[in-house]
Amino acid sequence: MGQRRYGQYCGLAHAVELVGERWTLLIVRDLLVGPKRFTELRRGLVRIPTNILSARLKRLEADGLVRRRVLPRPASAVVYELTEYGRELDEIVLALGRWGARTLGDPHEDDLVTPDSIITALRATFRPEAAVGLDLIVELRVGDVVVTARINDGVLTAWEGSASDTSDASDAEDTTDTTRAPDAVLTIGPRLRAMLAREITPAQALAEGTLTVSGEPSATDILGTVFALDPTPTRSLAGLDSER
Repeated sequence: MGQRRYGQYCGLAHAVELVGERWTLLIVRDLLVGPKRFTELRRGLVRIPTNILSARLKRLEADGLVRRRVLPRPASAVVYELTEYGRELDEIVLALGRWGARTLGDPHEDDLVTPDSIITALRATFRPEAAVGLDLIVELRVGDVVVTARINDGVLTAWEGSASDTSDASDAEDTTDTTRAPDAVLTIGPRLRAMLAREITPAQALAEGTLTVSGEPSATDILGTVFALDPTPTRSLAGLDSER
């Protein structure tokens, strides 16, 4: 398998050679959420051709970023997971996601939202210092995607599914706590990014109908405070929208 090289002795150039091909960083993003079967990766990246996914995984394995592991019985399935070297991309992916989200704008009609993209967005925008002393479980519904976030004294645990579904809450130290009913369920429309960037308030989103809340009303205060995004750079968004 050939490898595209820039011909420069530079750490950044080599990093781009490792993860700069199309789809590669999105594969890494999804594996940072947790190990996955090939079919699970395919389900989260519905527009990637199967042969391209196979090729990217083989390249990531060859470069020491990903490994295959056989799950114990009764599953006995093969999953892909990041190596220690691959997991070092965590903060890089989160930082790059934060940077890109600042000029992301509102979603287009054909843009997809996946559980892994929402979990990654929550992790990227979480501000631990604003969550000290909080003990809150919030269920987020974005279209058909359901994700639960547990905030416990400055620590975030997020997983796919409802608050009672802890099958993906692999990082939770105390699953007893995560099985309690959510303190609030937030159903969020396309203005989530705008709320995180404090371009609109939760109260405005409630008024326009792009946010609905059941349970603890104060849970909306986490949007733009506990989960927050730096504002859009001046004039950048208009320029990008004109090019898209």
